[in-house]
Amino acid sequence: MDDPGIDPAMHAHALTGLARLNAWSRSDRLLWPAIEREARARVGELHVMDLACGAADGPMRMAERAAALGLCISWTLVDAHAGSIDAACARVAAAGVRADVVQHDVVAAGVPGHADVVTCSLFLHHLERADAVRLLASMRTAARRAVAVADLDRSHAGLALAWTASRMLSRSPVVHFDAPASVRGAFSAREAAVMAKEAGLAEASVRRAWPARWVLDWRAA
Repeated sequence: MDDPGIDPAMHAHALTGLARLNAWSRSDRLLWPAIEREARARVGELHVMDLACGAADGPMRMAERAAALGLCISWTLVDAHAGSIDAACARVAAAGVRADVVQHDVVAAGVPGHADVVTCSLFLHHLERADAVRLLASMRTAARRAVAVADLDRSHAGLALAWTASRMLSRSPVVHFDAPASVRGAFSAREAAVMAKEAGLAEASVRRAWPARWVLDWRAA
C-alpha cells in the first residue's frame, strides 16, 4: 500500500479489503469517543481533520453516527495517495456528507492547517519512529482542542489475528502481505506513550483496545 507505483486496480482492491477489515474490527469506534466528547462540549460546529484517511470508510461511519446523534461536525479528510483520494471522494459523495478531501503528504509537509480535533487511524505503523514523532508533534500544533490516534499494538497475538483476519475478509494479496507486515512494524502501546511525550503530548492517555490496538487521546489545556 505504501508503494507509489502500485497498480491502481490492485490499490483499489486493497482499499476495499481494508474497509472490510476496518468494519469488522470497528476501528472507527476507537476515535469516536474523543470526537463525540468535543462535539458535545462545543457550541456550534466541530471541525475534525482525519489524516491518512484512505477510502474514508472510518470517517464516514463516524459522520453517520454524528448525524444520528444530532451532532454538528464538518470534516477535512487528508491522504497522500491519489487512489485513496478518489475512493474517499466517492465515499463522501455517496454518504452525502459535507467534507473537504485534500491530497497532501503529512509526513513530508506536516498537517495542512488547523482543526478542532485532529485524528489519525492505522497509519503510524507505516512510519519510522522519528517521522511518527514529528507527525504527532504536527498534530498537536494543528489541533485546537484534541488529538486522537489509534494504531496497531505490536504483539504475537496481534500478528496472528492480522494474518487470519486478512485472509478471511479479503482476497487482496496486498492486504494479505500488509496486514501482518504492519503489525511487525507497529509501535507498542508503551512505545506510543513515550513518543507522545517526545512530541509534546505529555498529558496524553494511551490505552490498549480490542483487537490488538492502542488509542492515544490528548486534550488541549
